Amino acid sequence: MATSSEPVAASTPPDWIEKYLEHVRVERRLAARTVELYAFHLQALRDHAAEARLPLDRVQTAHIRRWMAQLHSAGREPRGIALVLSCWRSFYRWLGNEGLIGFNPVQDVHAPKAGRPLPKALGVDDAVRLAELYDPEADPWTEARDGAIVEVLYGCGLRVSELTGLDAQASGTARGWLDLDAGEASVLGKGSKRRIVPMGGKAAEAVRDWLAVRGDCAALTTARLRDPQAAAALFIGAKGLRMSSQAVWKLLRERSLKAGLAAPVHPHMLRHSFASHVLQSSSDLRAVQELLGHANIATTQVYTRLDFQHLAKAYDAAHPRAKARPENDK
Repeated sequence: MATSSEPVAASTPPDWIEKYLEHVRVERRLAARTVELYAFHLQALRDHAAEARLPLDRVQTAHIRRWMAQLHSAGREPRGIALVLSCWRSFYRWLGNEGLIGFNPVQDVHAPKAGRPLPKALGVDDAVRLAELYDPEADPWTEARDGAIVEVLYGCGLRVSELTGLDAQASGTARGWLDLDAGEASVLGKGSKRRIVPMGGKAAEAVRDWLAVRGDCAALTTARLRDPQAAAALFIGAKGLRMSSQAVWKLLRERSLKAGLAAPVHPHMLRHSFASHVLQSSSDLRAVQELLGHANIATTQVYTRLDFQHLAKAYDAAHPRAKARPENDK
């Protein structure tokens, strides 16, 4: 008979976990690495239950919540906790399907919400370096187009889909266009909502340079006959057709490497940079919301955190007492 200091013997068959692992390996055909992780997490479940002097079929929701709280207080990330819960939930679901338990104690337990990651934005110097990059050895046609793309993305804060949706001329069928004389971009954003965004002089100048050579594309005439709508695009590829979002991603990655930036740049990073830099200079959150086309200002408020990071770094670099600040205050 077990003493009070010894774990109570489980009344449930000891091979439940082994049978479940065989099920996911053979019937669900999960990868070997996934089965290993399941085995690790289920052994942890068995250990928790033994420590609480419980058989696995007597585990309650309150026990699961307590064990999750322990993981959280030990520093486990919300994503890692979610993976553990997913494993345990699947195990108990299988037990229920096999008629071995009456309810799933993990069913209504959820991992803590992960903090929303800050968008990645370039510093002002890096953004300017990327925008001013000029490669004299590159094809002039491609160089003019790619330079204009960077200027429009960073200068107007457009989404990549809004950029690729721009036509060379305004029309009743165009999703978007640029008015260079007025210094404005008209774009069709999420939810088919149209907005007007101001465009800086550098972006307008770069687009004019691009338009001066855009017609030199040898395939443009053929493209106009084959797909007039695609050939009407402001930014076209070598085949004379509208550029895809993937093509813009690729050229930005290559261009950022040429510029010597520490990390590859993607279109949304330039949108984040636009928002962050405007907010740093103006502190006008509502204006940034309008410029980005956000329906809810809560979406825009993430940039206030970026702005605070910028201010905190300036403080740390300049204030003689900055080093005394706790790390978690930064």
